[in-house]
Amino acid sequence: MEILVAVLAFAGALLAAVAAGALIQRLREESEGWLIAWTVAVVALALSLGAVGLGSLAGFGDVTFRVYQVAGSLLAPLWLAVGLVQLLAEKVPPRFLAWLFGIALTIVSVVIMVFDPLKTDEMGKSLPPGADHWNLPPAYLLVGVHTIDLVVMLAMLVVAGLKWRDGDEYDTDNLHATAVVVPSGLALVGAMRFTVPALFTTALLAVAAAAVWYTVLRPLAPYEDDEDDFGPEPDERPSRREERSQRRDERVSHREERPMIPEDRPLYRDDPPRRPMPEPVPVADVPPAPPRRASGLGDLVAEYRAGDREVDYAARMAPASDPGPSTGYIMNGAAADYTMASPAPATGAVYPGAELFTPAQQQPASGKLSPSIYGLLTVFTIMDGAGDAFDRLAEATVEAVRRGEPDTLVYACHAVKSAPLQRIVYELYRDEVAYRDHQRQPHMERFVNERQAMVLATNVIELNVNAAKVVPLPTVMF
Repeated sequence: MEILVAVLAFAGALLAAVAAGALIQRLREESEGWLIAWTVAVVALALSLGAVGLGSLAGFGDVTFRVYQVAGSLLAPLWLAVGLVQLLAEKVPPRFLAWLFGIALTIVSVVIMVFDPLKTDEMGKSLPPGADHWNLPPAYLLVGVHTIDLVVMLAMLVVAGLKWRDGDEYDTDNLHATAVVVPSGLALVGAMRFTVPALFTTALLAVAAAAVWYTVLRPLAPYEDDEDDFGPEPDERPSRREERSQRRDERVSHREERPMIPEDRPLYRDDPPRRPMPEPVPVADVPPAPPRRASGLGDLVAEYRAGDREVDYAARMAPASDPGPSTGYIMNGAAADYTMASPAPATGAVYPGAELFTPAQQQPASGKLSPSIYGLLTVFTIMDGAGDAFDRLAEATVEAVRRGEPDTLVYACHAVKSAPLQRIVYELYRDEVAYRDHQRQPHMERFVNERQAMVLATNVIELNVNAAKVVPLPTVMF
C-alpha cells in the first residue's frame, strides 16, 4: 500500500509542479490577487505531496511530517480561501483585509508549527495523523484555521451564486471557478482534519491541485470570439478586472445618462435661436415583421467577400439620366413621378411617409455640409436569443423617429452578417440640439428602457460628417 501511495504522491507532486509553473507564467501576463493566492496554494500542495511520497518510501520523520502538515493542512486550504475572496470581492477593503489576514496567519502559524516540539518522533511509512503528533498549540491552531477556511469557502460559494443570478459572463466564470475549487478545498480540509485512508488523502491533495489548474487555465471572459480583429495586443490589454469594470461603467452610463435639457442651458449671444420642441408622436404598434434577410454592411462588402465575379464599380458610380433631387427629399410642388412602376431614379425610390419631411432648404448638389451636423454610431452586443425582440423594438422606434422627428436626418439599425449578436445604429441629426430633442421623445425613452434586458454591452462613437450623400432607401411594397 505504501508503494502505491508513494507513486500517487509523486505523480500528484509532478502535476502540482507543472500547474504551479503554468500559474507563474500566467502571473507574468496578469498579476491578479487570486492568481497569486492560488499559486501559493498549488506550490504548497506540491511540497506536501512530495513529502508524502518521500515518507511513504523511506519512512516519515520530523522534517517530512512537518512539511506535509504545514503545506497540505495549513497553507493550501488557507490560500485557496484567500484566492476566492480576491476573485469575488469587487471592493478594495475586503481584498486588502484578506491579504492582511492571510499573510499574518501564515507567518504566525508556520513559526508555531515549525518550532513547536512533537509529541513523538516515532513514525513509520504509513501516513501519520496530525492529532497523534502535535501538541496543544499547533493542534488548536489547525482547528481554528480549518474552521475559518470552511466558513470562507461556503460564504464565497453563496456570494458567487448570488452574483451569477443577475450578472454577466464574468460572474458565470466566477461561479464555475468557485464550484470547482470549493468542493475540492472542503474535501481536503476534511481529509486533513479526520483520519482517512492514506491513499484517499493523497488523491485529494492531487485533485485540489488539478482543480486549481483547470479553473485558472480554462478560457475566461472576455472570450476571443467577442474581441474584434483590430483590438489591442495582448500585452496592451487591461486586466480582466479592469476590463469588467469598464464594461459595467459603460453599461451604467449608457442606461442612466440623461441629456441636458436645452432650456436649462443659458442662451448666449452667438447661439442660434431656439426652436420649439416638436410635439411627441406616440409610438405606433407595429405588427411583427415578416421574415427578412438580415442586413449587413452592404452589397459591396458581400461582392468583395464573394470574390468570384467581376463588378463594374465605375458603371455603378455613374450618374443616371435623371438623378432626382440631390438631397434625397421629395421637394414641395414636385411631381411624384418616382414610383416603382416607372423606372426609379438613381438616387433611390420614393418611400412611404416621405411627404412628412419638409426640409428648410434644398441642399445644392455641390454645397458644403453644415458643420453643426451631429452623428453617432452605436454598437450593441445583445443577449443570445434576444435578437428578434430587439429587432421588433428597433423597428417600432425607427418608425416613430421617421414620423415625428424632421430634424433627425438618418436613423438606421443594422444587423451584422458575421456577428449575429451585434446590432449597429447609425444616427445623423441636424445639430446637437436636434439630438437632445430626439433623446427626450417618448419612443426613445421606451427604446432605452425596454432594451436593457436584451443588451449585454454597448459602445457609442461620436461622429463628424466630412462628406455625405443621403437619399431615401428603396422599400418593398407588399
